[in-house]
Amino acid sequence: MKVILLQEVQKIGKKGEVKTVSDGYARNFLIPRGLAEEATEGTLKHSQSILQIRKDHQDKLQQKSQEKLDRLMKEFFTIYVKAGEGKKLYGSITNADIAQELEKALEEPVDKRCISLSTPIKEIGVYEVGVKFPGGVKGMLKIKIEKTP
Repeated sequence: MKVILLQEVQKIGKKGEVKTVSDGYARNFLIPRGLAEEATEGTLKHSQSILQIRKDHQDKLQQKSQEKLDRLMKEFFTIYVKAGEGKKLYGSITNADIAQELEKALEEPVDKRCISLSTPIKEIGVYEVGVKFPGGVKGMLKIKIEKTP
């Protein structure tokens, strides 16, 4: 029996996909639990249109994220912080601090979870920071940490 998945089902597929499963599995498990519905001509057309809308949305999101990353990679970011003698900082630079700096450059919000730092930055220097925007767009940015003049 062909079914359209209404939710993600392990080992079967993701939401919106059309899958062929045994009649008993569909009637006794998937359909009663609201995990799937029987695939008819009308529901197949509806499902395909929803999948196309999702794909278009995902493509736009990925394109927008790529444009953001391209804009950021053209710039070199410098963050000024208070530091003691030598290279030690008072405190540390976290992904939230870097996200604030990127927000200033982009003039739009940047989620701190998009920034990947293995450990907080605690010394003056130049660092490469991983960035991952929605849509799976990844890149590396160079950030320079300097002592406040």
